[in-house]
Amino acid sequence: MPTSTILIVDDDSDICEVIAALLQSEGFLTLRACNGQEALSLLNSRIDLIILDIMMPGDSGFTVCEKMRRVTTAPILYLSAKSLTADKETAFDSGGDDYLTKPFIPAELLTRVKAILRRYQVYQGKNHSSNADPDFIRINNLAVHPTSGEVFLNGTPIRLRPKEYQLLAFLAQNRETVFSVQRLYEQLWGESYLPSANNTVMVHIRNLRQKIEADPQCPKYILTVWGEGYKIV
Repeated sequence: MPTSTILIVDDDSDICEVIAALLQSEGFLTLRACNGQEALSLLNSRIDLIILDIMMPGDSGFTVCEKMRRVTTAPILYLSAKSLTADKETAFDSGGDDYLTKPFIPAELLTRVKAILRRYQVYQGKNHSSNADPDFIRINNLAVHPTSGEVFLNGTPIRLRPKEYQLLAFLAQNRETVFSVQRLYEQLWGESYLPSANNTVMVHIRNLRQKIEADPQCPKYILTVWGEGYKIV
């Protein structure tokens, strides 16, 4: 992934410098912004990943993320000193795909970046298909391509964030199978399960339902099996 371009958004110039040097040492191209307004002005189709701080002058990272989501599906990795579960929930609700707390271990940041980009390039590739493609998994009026990142509802394309797509595709490929929160988290996030992971998975399920369900409060596709987990029917 040597040509991937990563936008670093942080008001601390020293942290920006460290992150940029780390990423450039691995062959990534980097852009830097010290606040949300500057970040939005730099946002374009060449950006493959955004590393976003929360506490910045002007708009917070949460607000910036919401604005970014109106124009891009590029994955957003929050990098923040805020470590409360509530902050992480807000981050995912606002459109974030992953979250890493400061101070961070450089090797872990690189691992997260490479994993996110790898999934993004696989699931959100630029080769678009028709929803008549026989490779699509069809569940009533929902069509999910297992690899291209494309999802159609009633023939209309649905824009999903990378992690939302991964979750939907995994459930669709294992229709009627109940998966625990632990299994989903370890399968899709690639990390060991911790109790705080429950909120992460729940937020993504909720966001996904809001995009594909006619009534998210009474879902017809992604069902909760109480005491066991989730399944798609």
